[in-house]
Amino acid sequence: QVQLVESGGGLVQPGGSLRLSCAASGSIFSIYAMGWYRQAPGKQRELVATITSSGSTNYADSVKGRFTISRDNAKNTVFLQMNSLKPEDTSLYCCKIFYNRYNGGGWYDYWGQGTQVTVSS
Repeated sequence: QVQLVESGGGLVQPGGSLRLSCAASGSIFSIYAMGWYRQAPGKQRELVATITSSGSTNYADSVKGRFTISRDNAKNTVFLQMNSLKPEDTSLYCCKIFYNRYNGGGWYDYWGQGTQVTVSS
């Protein structure tokens, strides 16, 4: 069993900031990648940002320069600092991890339930 606990979403005015957190626990040996994805009503889910265990990052073009992803490997936690938020950032933000359950074991994706971010005046 794996649990992902996401937090930090909410309502913010355009230009404001939010910081999302996602803490993973349970039957995890190691996590190679952690990331954030978002899905607005009626739209496809899209990648926001990912980060590997070595710290390599990848961002969607729409968030580059505004969002920063980071992680605490000791706590299996990933963060997403979102600045200069725009109404088009409004979405359900979901955390995903790519992990294994034991040394040498297979790798799996696991998704969180998501946290809502609404950017509106």
